[in-house]
Amino acid sequence: PATEQLELADRMGLLVIDESFDVWERRKAPYDFHLIFPDWHEQDLRALVRRDKNHPSVMLWSTGNEVGEQYTGQAGADLAMKLQNIMKDEDPTRLTTASMNFAKPPMELTDPIEVISLNYQGEGIRNAPAYDHLQGINTEPLYPSFKETYPGKVIVSSENAAAVSSRGTYLFPVAEGISSPISDGVGGNPEKAYVSSYELYTADFGSSADKVLRSLDQHPYVAGGFIWSGWDYLGEPTPYYSSRSSYFGTVDLAGFKKDRFYIYQAHWRPELPMAHIFPHWNWSGREGEVTPVHVATSGDEAELFLNGESLGRKQKGEFEYRLRWDDVVYEPGELRVVAYKDGEEWAEDVVQTTGEAAALDATADRSEIEVDGKDLSFITVRVQDAEGR
Repeated sequence: PATEQLELADRMGLLVIDESFDVWERRKAPYDFHLIFPDWHEQDLRALVRRDKNHPSVMLWSTGNEVGEQYTGQAGADLAMKLQNIMKDEDPTRLTTASMNFAKPPMELTDPIEVISLNYQGEGIRNAPAYDHLQGINTEPLYPSFKETYPGKVIVSSENAAAVSSRGTYLFPVAEGISSPISDGVGGNPEKAYVSSYELYTADFGSSADKVLRSLDQHPYVAGGFIWSGWDYLGEPTPYYSSRSSYFGTVDLAGFKKDRFYIYQAHWRPELPMAHIFPHWNWSGREGEVTPVHVATSGDEAELFLNGESLGRKQKGEFEYRLRWDDVVYEPGELRVVAYKDGEEWAEDVVQTTGEAAALDATADRSEIEVDGKDLSFITVRVQDAEGR
């Protein structure tokens, strides 16, 4: 990680797994680090630990991510121990790990590793009904089997989700389950390279926010998890390779929150009164058609209104992270949700059908910046109708 990132994490109370290598001796690409690993691994490991060990945000050292040595039995375990010992020599105070995406307990690589770090296989891969037609491995959640095999070791979800979406783009029909693979006509539009913002869709091996949170809550001995990914990033534009950036982010490249952000926020900050409706309510041409409405809220129940008429009050079930009104028939006007917690009004949100664009509203995120040629003020521009909506 960049030093600046660790400094921010120190101040903000964020926990970091400080990871070293993406490959060891077994290559992932012809010209990757495996070519120089034998000569440079020790020097690089020692330099990493010496640079970062005084950052309180660093909770674990990781010797590698999804390395090919997962498949090499005792030879891979021996190399894992060698790398771990180098890090321990520099910092005996912290535990070490290596993130695995091919994990089957018991396996040799996991024996020397102090913390079990699972990528995707913790919550299970392709194990929801919508994924049955896909090729590839299919696993039940592996948290229980690792806990049984290694009862004295901490387990962490070092990489999960791989959910995909564009921001503010909603496609129909909408998947019925809590997690669905992306495909053309099912959450995806290949012509425009859009992925639906209903936040149910994932890469073939991934899980929606709902499925990830459910798995972590069902297995409370898991220390927590890291989402892939917090922000969109350049490259890896799964599923449409004509795009400039990935679709994995909870926040897009411009720093705007996707609807998925609010699903996580509602769960992680239960003390924060919040409710968030999606989709938007500008659907000219969909009059009379079913247009599902979803709500993320930190409350425990909510009532939805369309133009003042109640569409019903719903309560979250166990391991449920959004409320769904899947039979809403679109008519222009106002959608309003009132969320409740412990029977009391907690939060509300409103979305409205807007008129033609009439004005631009520009808002700066700060009024003063440093005169150093580096500091920035970010301007958010909103398109508004004649009524300021």
